[in-house]
Amino acid sequence: MHLSGKSTFKNDSLFIFISAMKYKEIDLRAPEPEDLELLYDWENNTSYWIISSTIVPFSKYTLKRYLENSHKTIYETGQLRLMIDHIPDGKTIGTIDLFDFDPFHKRAGVGILIADEAYRRKGYASMALKCLVDYCFATLQLHQLYCNILSNNSESMDLFRKMGFVQAGIKKDWVKTNDGYIDEHLFQLINSRH
Repeated sequence: MHLSGKSTFKNDSLFIFISAMKYKEIDLRAPEPEDLELLYDWENNTSYWIISSTIVPFSKYTLKRYLENSHKTIYETGQLRLMIDHIPDGKTIGTIDLFDFDPFHKRAGVGILIADEAYRRKGYASMALKCLVDYCFATLQLHQLYCNILSNNSESMDLFRKMGFVQAGIKKDWVKTNDGYIDEHLFQLINSRH
């Protein structure tokens, strides 16, 4: 899939044009004001806080201001959040984020959430991640992407390994939980073209 504007695929002698941020059954799109309630629920779900290092709830006011500024580029804010829409159902099922964007070193961190459990373990996270990786390497021309995954999250480790990410290290006792400390694994995907 090429991500310079629109992509063209040949299928039974017909050319099909698709958006640069669509892949198979998912569409990655910018957040809209209508996403406020979803984001409010997801950001304030305490079961997700351990993976995002969140320790206080977000107000609707803060999230509304975030949405009002979501038109700014990754070069202005150092981050990019995209909503993951499941095309067949027309439903927003999660988010995928770039964070710690470093334009000099050409790298960014990646985080993904499939919030609706009915859509987990069906390949949608893989589709979203593939689309984002293609965008980062072709459009943003990043040299590398990285992610941090807790040692008890084997499904996420499998997802990123499947997409070509390689474990680069382990941060011992990195995250404090109610049961003690847990290790965090660092994964990287290097783009040899940039």
